Amino acid sequence: MGNSMALDQDALDSLRMDRPSLEAEAHGRARPWVVGGGLALLVLVALAAWFATRPVAVLVSVAPVRVDRGASQAISGGAVLSASGYVVAERLTVASSKVTGMVREVLVEEGMAVKAGQVVARLDDSIARKQLALISSQLASAKLAVAETDANFTDAERTLERNRSLRTQNLTSQATLDTAEAAYATAKARRDSARGAVEVAERSVALSQQSLDDYTIRAPFSGVVVSKNAQVGEMISPVSAGGGFTRTGICSIVDMSSLEVEVDVNEAYINRVVSGQKVEAVLDAYPDWRIAARVARIVPTADRQKATVRVRIEFDALDPRILPDMGVQVTFLDAPSATAAADAPPPRTRLLVPASAVVVRDGKSVVFVLRDDAVERRAVTVGRALRDEVEVQSGLDEGETVVVAPPAELADGTRVRTK
Repeated sequence: MGNSMALDQDALDSLRMDRPSLEAEAHGRARPWVVGGGLALLVLVALAAWFATRPVAVLVSVAPVRVDRGASQAISGGAVLSASGYVVAERLTVASSKVTGMVREVLVEEGMAVKAGQVVARLDDSIARKQLALISSQLASAKLAVAETDANFTDAERTLERNRSLRTQNLTSQATLDTAEAAYATAKARRDSARGAVEVAERSVALSQQSLDDYTIRAPFSGVVVSKNAQVGEMISPVSAGGGFTRTGICSIVDMSSLEVEVDVNEAYINRVVSGQKVEAVLDAYPDWRIAARVARIVPTADRQKATVRVRIEFDALDPRILPDMGVQVTFLDAPSATAAADAPPPRTRLLVPASAVVVRDGKSVVFVLRDDAVERRAVTVGRALRDEVEVQSGLDEGETVVVAPPAELADGTRVRTK
């Protein structure tokens, strides 16, 4: 039995594995994973450091370089002053009535052209028509009364003539003649009174007819309806009455042939403006369209609150694109000489950028041009200022985009993101 136990012990010892060798083998298998994890950790740390030290993109506004084709300096002359204003109509009216009444019919719409005297609306005139019918009846009655008094007067006149003839022959008494004369005077007075009543009735009819016509509203001059202010069923009055429930007009009519520009010029520069002076106008709606105009008149008074003088400018030629209340920028020009106009170069192309895009850095005019997600600082040569833009004579190309109002920290190569 002792031998048997010894044999079993030897068998167990042969099955037992060496622990150090197992640990070494396990460590060998885990080494690649440890190395890979460490490398991944190093990459994450490097990326985090790069993002932490990477410059933050600056938020900027940009604008494209605008191309103006057809600019001509010779036609316009030199600019002496710029101002802003609005297109206004010299002839503008609100078609209203002389009486208060309810709108029965509106015959116009916005944008419709109307002629002088054309009916634009009618009010309820039923009462006025009844009054006219009543006065017309009174006129007819007065005319009948005149016919009666005329007959009585004729009879009294003949009676008086007979009595006078008989009195000269002593065939009638003086008392009878006196009675005939009194009857004649009475008949004449009644006839004159009846004729006066007819005249009064005729004038009353004319007045009533005029009152009836006042219920028909007509266009005072030819023009275009720009607004429709009342609808059928609303009350209209020549004066404001009844709060917001009563209108004071049917529609607004503008004489499009009277359109002009109204600007306020600072009184310190009004000496640069004279009547008849050439002006270049640019509508805000059409910034590439330059319109020839001239100073029509200078209003001879100043606004003490704004320290400005109002100037009216008329267009050399009207265009359907010019509409009332449009914003407009005007440039007052020097009159070019005839020689300069004859030798003027043909229209040229110029590049324009917002005036705020050009800044001064190190004593030079520069702009920042957008290049992908960064900017490039570019020196430029600027020319004439036009409203809120400036002409760039060199340094930029068509199709490029510039930064508007670049912040002070912006430099060449700065990363940006656009609004």
